[in-house]
Amino acid sequence: MTTETLNPDILAGQDATLARLTADNSGVLGRIGTLETRIARTASEIDAAQAIRYRVFVEEMHAQVPPESARKRRDIDAWDAICDHLLVLDTAIEGDAEDQIVGTYRLLRQDVAMTNGGFYSSSEFEVADLVARHPDKRFMELGRSCVLPQYRTKRTVELLWQGNWAYALKHRIDVMFGCASFAGAVPEEHALALSYLHHNALAKGRWRVEALPELEHSMDLMPAEAINPRKALAALPPLIKGYLRLGAMVGEGAVVDRAFRTTDVLIVLPIHTISERYRNYYGNDAGRFAG
Repeated sequence: MTTETLNPDILAGQDATLARLTADNSGVLGRIGTLETRIARTASEIDAAQAIRYRVFVEEMHAQVPPESARKRRDIDAWDAICDHLLVLDTAIEGDAEDQIVGTYRLLRQDVAMTNGGFYSSSEFEVADLVARHPDKRFMELGRSCVLPQYRTKRTVELLWQGNWAYALKHRIDVMFGCASFAGAVPEEHALALSYLHHNALAKGRWRVEALPELEHSMDLMPAEAINPRKALAALPPLIKGYLRLGAMVGEGAVVDRAFRTTDVLIVLPIHTISERYRNYYGNDAGRFAG
């Protein structure tokens, strides 16, 4: 998904959200060893999270960003001003909190999105139709997930999910969703994995959601009988594999994000579909952080 051009109003809006962040989400949402997760409390913490995103998306993955973002060496877009920024910090690192941030996730609740122009992923998928079919449910978009290379471990991923789960409980969220990416802008290079998702994890019925017609690339690139499930699962990015374990579904069609050089799919995860095993695993610990 392309990055929005920066302007002073975006940065001013970002500062204006800080009182809400501090008042509502200042507490720790999860802790494993020296790692802890919580919502960013200050402008400098958000800035540090944007620096982490720049390191991962631009320096590592070679995403294209606007000149101002490149000059600042920050991945910044218009949604940063209205989202909550989930952080993972390693408290064993000496220095301030900004120096301890090793991962981040961006969270956008439906009530906030609807008063600020909609969801980020609406530029690629028919999200508005999905939300409209569920007027009794509260949606939350997850995005801009990244972790520094040396922290890409099971513990860090578990902590990010513990934070997401505690945050969802706190705000009574019913459905989590968001774009997840394959590296590269050629969907055919991921024929096995995309076809596996199409045949085995497609969201149907009231949960069906499609890529925008002008952007859609078919995920049905191989017949079901030609797919080796074990090889297909091994070909999935860890984040998408983790979503599937929790019970997630995927939208119809992939979208190529040329700026970020990725092939995106939409993940849809209704809370009620999360398996009891994982609900208990995250809930037992996260419940105490959700008050």
